[in-house]
Amino acid sequence: MKALITGGAGFIGSHLADRLLDRGDEVLVIDNYATGRRDNLKPRSGLTIVENTIADGQVVDDAIGSFGPDIVVHAAASYKDPDNWAEDSRANVLGTANVVRACMKRGVGRIIYFQTALCYGLQPIERPITLNHPLHPEASSYAISKTAGEQYIRLSGLNWLSFRLANAYGPRNLSGPLPTFFQRLTSNRPCFVMDTRRDFIYVHDLVDCVLRAIAKSALNGAYHISSGADFSINELFDAALKALNITLEKPVEVRPRGADDAFTILLDPSRTITDLGWRPTTSLTDGVAAAIAYYREYGIAETYTHLRIDKH
Repeated sequence: MKALITGGAGFIGSHLADRLLDRGDEVLVIDNYATGRRDNLKPRSGLTIVENTIADGQVVDDAIGSFGPDIVVHAAASYKDPDNWAEDSRANVLGTANVVRACMKRGVGRIIYFQTALCYGLQPIERPITLNHPLHPEASSYAISKTAGEQYIRLSGLNWLSFRLANAYGPRNLSGPLPTFFQRLTSNRPCFVMDTRRDFIYVHDLVDCVLRAIAKSALNGAYHISSGADFSINELFDAALKALNITLEKPVEVRPRGADDAFTILLDPSRTITDLGWRPTTSLTDGVAAAIAYYREYGIAETYTHLRIDKH
């Protein structure tokens, strides 16, 4: 199979690229390295990388036209600055429109998209959140722009899947609390945790789900990739302490969440389990240990968040 992955040097995209290449597929990656790392993808047979932005429609059309992918996995996204609405719009809205139009023009059979669970808003009306929950992305530029991208995919008439994701974590992840915990704990800086809970999904389990979806070409529509359980950020912090073999002299400070943060986002993965025969298998303890091992080996220069969080 020939797969084109936008954002393929990023966290999820690079893991998917590796798995596809491992089984002998050809992969073309488009990435501008705004948040992706160059060491996420090693040079190897079957891999081609186009270093550019999907906000340039000609770049996208040329890549899809020349490569001729059987499937496009759209993992590229802007999320590193919650106040950069223009860049979120360029990457997540215009970029998605460019990808979709090129797929339509070039006859690509299928597109897979990654959407944020923040599309349901900061105060979901059910727990766990089902796929019937109304969309309320208005609390952040990231959620607004990612949801607009999903709507363009729906509009296209293409065979499409939109995976609305729980909080993905694991090796190569540079966003969210875990890499920040690692940075602070390994440099003897004070830590705090937010008074929130999250549904964490380990990246290898996530990619397992995507590969099953790729194999089932008849599937169409929105799905959740989720563990189906939520954990407090304090529990995530404790798992990081265990992986680092650190004992604190006093309990970590717990801070109230910000106005742009949800108390909990717990997704219902039942449709995914039924249609794909998939279940996550990695415990939070094991997943955090694997992520910490990656951070020790490769280091972290910068972390990202779509939230306005006091980092001092």
